[in-house]
Amino acid sequence: MPKYLIDVNLPYHFSLWEGDDYVHVKDIDDQWSDTQIWNYARERDLTIITKDTDFSDRILLVGPPPRVIHIRLGNMRMQAFHQEISRIWDEIVDLSKQYSLVRVFSDHMEGIE
Repeated sequence: MPKYLIDVNLPYHFSLWEGDDYVHVKDIDDQWSDTQIWNYARERDLTIITKDTDFSDRILLVGPPPRVIHIRLGNMRMQAFHQEISRIWDEIVDLSKQYSLVRVFSDHMEGIE
């Protein structure tokens, strides 16, 4: 059963996010609005992984569920993105178990209740 919902603004082909714990919005409906994605994740107790500030803002306004992992690494080549996320993914997952919002920056991470 999936634990994470990968937003359409993140790579579809990423070996780290393959497997039963992950579902990509593209596999459901890549035309969904942010509200549809939010509701789907909330109803299924999924954590949204995104680069979209809207989800980060929404969780601060209405609270969880769902949980959100907001990746804010800026523009980078796909290979560099894959390397960086793979390097820190375990730490991100640990933070997401403790906090409803995890923001991932190039130089630090922050967890917000």
